[in-house]
Amino acid sequence: MAEALTSWQAVADEVLARIRRRDWAPGDLIPNEVDLAGEMGCARTTVNRALRHLAEAGYLERRRKAGTRVALNPVRRATLRIPVIREEVEARGAHYDHALILREEGAPPLAVRSLLHLPPDRRLLHVVALHLADGAPYAHEDRWVDTETVPDFATLDLTQQSANAWLVQNVPYTRGALALSAMAADPDTAEALGCAPGAALFTLERTTWKAARPITWVRLAYPPGHRLTTDL
Repeated sequence: MAEALTSWQAVADEVLARIRRRDWAPGDLIPNEVDLAGEMGCARTTVNRALRHLAEAGYLERRRKAGTRVALNPVRRATLRIPVIREEVEARGAHYDHALILREEGAPPLAVRSLLHLPPDRRLLHVVALHLADGAPYAHEDRWVDTETVPDFATLDLTQQSANAWLVQNVPYTRGALALSAMAADPDTAEALGCAPGAALFTLERTTWKAARPITWVRLAYPPGHRLTTDL
């Protein structure tokens, strides 16, 4: 190459460009890390990180002692970031507000306890809130938080800042799970969202963890007609 590539991102971009030009076709074995590092004028560790990144993104298949091949069916994985609902509403040009409906300590229902792998006697902080856009219901939030993992949450004033915003901005997570579904509105959720009981609601259920310790389970329910978009 005419110019050395000194960053892993630059190496990844070059490798991806070759895949897209079909210099390396699907299924092809690409040069080893030592050869690529020599060609691109960088350290082998830089190449290694670039190839790991592309493998995680679905473009390459790496097998120990078998080398690295272009994936037969390259597929990028979708990445979903946890949104701050205030920012989401304001990005739509609307005025944001939220209302705290419930805050109490208690035993979570069996379904939540099972997802968080908690013993029957474990008590969590239960928070229910309504997020508003220009005064209209935007999302209904039903959340359980493990204050043993996040002790500062126990004394947070949730009338001033939503649980969603505080947790996203202050509590990094190491892993999580996400489920998207349609749910028939129960009477309480229907009343909060201003729709008929039984109406089909777009719902998002998410659990997040800090290593082996659960942070939170949350269900966000949106009024009929809500649309979710994300980058691929």
